Parts: sequence; C-alpha cells; structure tokens
Amino acid sequence: MKKSLLSISVAVAMSLATTQLYAHETVPRKLASKQTTQSLSSILAAMPEKTKARYDARHPQQTLDFFGIKPGMTVVEALPGGGWYSKVLLPYLGHRGNLVGADYAMDMYPKFGFFNQKDLDAKKTWVKDWSADAKSWRTNDSASVKAFQFGSMPKMVEGKADAVVFIRALHNLARFEKDGGYLTAALKDTYTALKPGGIVGVVQHMAPESASDEWANGSRGYLKKSFLIARMEKAGFEFVDSSDININPKDQPTEKDIVWRLPPAFATSNKDKKMIEQYQAVGESTRMTLRFRKPTQ
Repeated sequence: MKKSLLSISVAVAMSLATTQLYAHETVPRKLASKQTTQSLSSILAAMPEKTKARYDARHPQQTLDFFGIKPGMTVVEALPGGGWYSKVLLPYLGHRGNLVGADYAMDMYPKFGFFNQKDLDAKKTWVKDWSADAKSWRTNDSASVKAFQFGSMPKMVEGKADAVVFIRALHNLARFEKDGGYLTAALKDTYTALKPGGIVGVVQHMAPESASDEWANGSRGYLKKSFLIARMEKAGFEFVDSSDININPKDQPTEKDIVWRLPPAFATSNKDKKMIEQYQAVGESTRMTLRFRKPTQ
C-alpha cells in the first residue's frame, strides 16, 4: 500500500513538473502534437501577390524539395534579409521546427564601402532586431526563431542543424575572402552547425566557366560552379547533386556585366526605359542550385 501511494506521489510530482516546464510555450505541447504541418504548396499558394510574382524566377517549391527540407527540421538560413524565404520556411517547418537566421560578420559590412554609419550601427543589434521581425511573421504553428552572425555562432547551434541554406548569399563572402577569410569562417560555422549527414543547399548567381577568376570573384555577384564545389569540398563537405531548376539561359553575362543590372534591381539602367525593357526580357540571373552533405563519419 505504501509503495502504491509513493508511486502515485511521484507520478503527480512529475506531471506537475512537466506542466510547469511547458507553461511558457506559445503552443502547449499536448495541443501541438495534434496539429498537422501545412503542405509547402498550400503555404506558397497563400503568399502575397508580390511574393508569388517571383516564383517563376526563384522556384521555391522545386528548390526546397531538391534540398530535402522537411517539416520539423532545424534550418539555418544565411542572409535572410527581409524574409522572402523565411516567411515560407517558418510555417513549413512547423511548430516542431526551428529557423535560425545567419547574417554576415559585423566587421565585413564596412568593406562594402556604401553603408552609412547608421546602417553599420544597426548591425550591432541585428541578431535581436531580425529575431523580433521573424517572430512577428510567426503563427502558433510556425517554427521557433533564433539568429547569429557568422564568426560568432553560439554553442546552442552547434550540431543542431539538419540543413543550412545559402540562397544568393555566397558571392560577398567570396568577394572578401582575401580580406578577412569570411567565406572560410562561414563554411566552418556551417560545418559545425550541422548534424552528421546534414545538408547544405546553395542557390547562387552562376558565372560562365570560361570567365576569368578575377571577374568571377563575387564582386559582380557571379561565382563559378567549379569554384564553389572546390571550396565546399575543401571545407569538408561532400558534393551530392546539382539541378537546373534555377538556370536562366537568357542570362549570358560578359565581363562587362554585373548581376544587379537584371531585375529586380536594374542597378545599371539609370531609369533608361530601353535598358529596363532589355533586362526585363532577360529576366533574373541564371543560378546554380547545388546540394552538399556533411559526412556521417
């Protein structure tokens, strides 16, 4: 009898402790377990028209499928910015998933040469500010949010990620590699963040292999596929596959071109209507889509 009473007391205590442990959660664990994640197609269908307007160029469904992104994963998104992909990933990863934003190292930004002091000062609070923005995009069914800057990755991220995605985020890291080792540092953080077998998904403006290394160093936005594969393998990753999902054969850049001449930036058009029409006809940049894996051993 005493043994039974003791067992009941222990069970009650454990139940109370569990209740207290999860009392702070937005979605109670008991209720969350009954919720189902949304399909990626339904999430994309519900996006604002401004977002949908770029589906033909960015192919989010095919790209995330190619990377193998699934609900419940912990995904690190490099250079998440205003959240174009983040707003897709948050509901898709679901309440069991985690989205971790990763910005460039703070000391890399002055090297661009065009950020004013206010912009540079804002980078000091980027982790807090972006996290607050991303949390405002969430619903009760969305992934949790964290953030860090490359070169200062917190311990809590180490070995926790199922995938890291670099979507048009590698060219500046390569551009300033000789002036601070930023690409090396970011790939080291990526390797450390991933679980064994974890995936790295890359979408990057693609330079012709015939282009000079100087032109294709990232400063014009383009990188060579061979360069990226070599750098990823040097960092310890295995090349898994490539896809033509985001190839645009109309984009045939020469060494006089920068990627930002094309939509949506039109950076070199100077509001020239004919140039804008010309670049609009080309469309967005041609992009390699690559998948790498951290070895399991």
